Parts: sequence; structure tokens; C-alpha cells
Amino acid sequence: MQVLPSGYNNIVKIAILSDIHGNWPALQTIATHIGAWQPDCVIVAGDIVNRGPSSRDCWNLVTAWQKSAGWQVMMGNHETDVLAYTRPNLDKSQRLPMSYWTWRQMNVQVNALAALPETVEFTGPDGSELRARHASMLGQQDGIYHNTPTSEIRLKIAPAPAVFCTGHTHVPYVRQVDDTLVVNAGSVGSPCDGDRRASYAQVVWHRGQWQAKIVRLMYDVVQTDLDFRSSGFLEEAGAYARLVYHEWRTARGVIVLWREQYQAQVMDGIIDEETAVAQFLAQLDG
Repeated sequence: MQVLPSGYNNIVKIAILSDIHGNWPALQTIATHIGAWQPDCVIVAGDIVNRGPSSRDCWNLVTAWQKSAGWQVMMGNHETDVLAYTRPNLDKSQRLPMSYWTWRQMNVQVNALAALPETVEFTGPDGSELRARHASMLGQQDGIYHNTPTSEIRLKIAPAPAVFCTGHTHVPYVRQVDDTLVVNAGSVGSPCDGDRRASYAQVVWHRGQWQAKIVRLMYDVVQTDLDFRSSGFLEEAGAYARLVYHEWRTARGVIVLWREQYQAQVMDGIIDEETAVAQFLAQLDG
């Protein structure tokens, strides 16, 4: 477990960002704000790549800061999805067009994803633990939502640290659970709480206490929209990519609802994915 550096005037500042999802303009805005805040540590809690048009550029920026400024970078479920295509025996029928599109975009850089840890842990100035995971201790896709019952959260963060930092749900919040401060940084690249602004979390240790707040920043959404349209993502990354684009554009989570309505039918061959996505989006627009 790493030890957090002693900050200026006995204050330690940690920036937590997550779920960048290949949104280059959003990442640039967040990185600039973090640089001005001058934290003692920056943690990137996974999902740097995939679900967006500029995964390679985002990966390059994050790893550049990892080397030059000691950013702590960890694995998310979308890094795992992209890594699947490094397996030489992967059945072509198992390919997910969106993840495969990102894998091809990442080129040789994809191999570096495999080195990412799933957990980052620090010891604070008072000996307490700050731990970060992409979703929870139960897995990369077992997220902690703002309304998850306390009894379930206890299982998802066990053994309970003083601060548990997470992402995955694309909905930012700060919540006290027993003696643990649970901090969900939300999403840099694709928030799903109705607010299109990029989010990250500022966690501070001061006078023997941990505190946290969510920062929201507007960025160049016009450029991100252009990136979606000019990169080939919408045309080449499969029908599912249009659901991702809808979530980004509206800042509302719709993919879970689509899965509930259509995924079983698609898996059983009752309806093809292209038609299922088109019907679903027509319902939303209607």
C-alpha cells in the first residue's frame, strides 16, 4: 500500500476521475482544471477507452501524465473488453463491434492495458486507508449507485476503508456509509445524471478528516459531437454505438433499459441488433 505524500499546510489533495470513454475534449478540460488545483495525487479509476471516438488520444494523454506526474491509472471493464481481442483464439462470432473498433484504433498500445491494476490503495497521514476501484470489490461491473442500499454497499466495499473511491455508474455523488466516505467520481466523458458537464471528484484530508466534493465542468461538446461523426465510430462500431451516442448526447442512461427490452430477443435470434436499436431509439424520440 502506498503512502500519500504530506501536502502543503498539512492538507492532502487527491483528484479522482473515471469513465473518460474516449472523449478527448472532456478529458482536456478536466486535466486542465486538475492541473490548476494542484493535487498531491491523481487517480484514474478505469474506462479510459471505448464507448467514444478518441480512445487512443485519451490513452496517450493519461499515460503521459502517468509518466510525468505520477498519475495512478487502473483497469475498468471497458479496458477488459478491449483486451479480449489480444487473444489469438477469440471466436469472430464473439466480437463486439464497438470494442473491436476501439481495439483496432488503439493498435499496438492496447497491450499496455494489460498492465493496469484493478485496485489502488493509499495510506493517509493518519494511517487510514483510501482505496479506489472502478466499480466495487465484487467486480468491475458491480457498481455502487447513489441509491444502493447500505447493506449492499457494505458488501461491495469490504473490508471497509476510510474512503472508497469509484466510478462505473456515470452518476457522481458523495455518501457517508458507516465510517466510510464513498466517493463516486461520475464520468468525465459520458455522464448519465442529466447533466452533460464532465465530472471528477476532489478528495481532501485536512485536520484529521476526509472530505470530498464533485466538480462539474462544461467542455467543447460541439467538438466531441464532431469527433463522433468524423471518426467512423457511428458507422463502423455497430448498432450499439448509436445507443452510446444517445447516452452521451442526452446525459441519460438508456442502455440498461434497452437490454431489459431487447437483449434476450437479440440473443435468441428473434430480432437483429440493428432493428432492435432502431426501434428502441424511435420509441425514445417519439
